[in-house]
Parts: sequence; C-alpha cells; structure tokens
Amino acid sequence: MAIYRVTARFKTDMAAELRRKLDDGSIAAQEPDGQELVDAFDRATVTESGDVCWSETCYCPTPLAHERATVLDRFFDGLATEPIESYQRYEGRPFLEYLGDMVETSSDRLT
Repeated sequence: MAIYRVTARFKTDMAAELRRKLDDGSIAAQEPDGQELVDAFDRATVTESGDVCWSETCYCPTPLAHERATVLDRFFDGLATEPIESYQRYEGRPFLEYLGDMVETSSDRLT
C-alpha cells in the first residue's frame, strides 16, 4: 500500500459523465478501489493553473494502475503520481464544486 499525490488535467468535456457516475454510485461500487476514488475526488482541488490535485491510497504494484484503467484515464490527461507519507489537501477550489459548476454551465448552454 502507498499513498500518492496525484496531479492531472480534467477533460472538461467529460464533466457530465463523471458527475453522473459519482451520483449513481457506479464509481463507489467499483471493486476494490471505488470508494477510495470517490473519497479522493472529495479531497481534490483545482489549482489556479487548472490542474487537479488529490491524494489517494493505492494497493497496485504500479501506481493507480487499476484506477487508471477503470476511471482516471477516461476523465483525466497527464496524470502524474508522487509517493507521500499521508493524505494531503491542496490549495485550490474543491474539485467536486468545480465539477458541479461545469455540469450546470453545460446544461445551461443546452437550454
């Protein structure tokens, strides 16, 4: 087990799909790491440069291999990991707030 600092670029055109998967519980239900991903997104922030940063526990020999294959690579680009000692919160706007605003803005454009 290791804890990582993760930095990535969110694919903004995927906001509605990620919000839907978080809301319907499909990510949380994913074994073995779904709830950890949900918790990690709750810790995530969006920096002034537009990067999303969070800390996450992983049990894979390759950092976040399963999470990348099932969720992260679909919604993020340029994912980088760095081992850290414990969970951290980073400066910036809460990612889930940012995600909600992105979904709201895109649905406003459709009406």
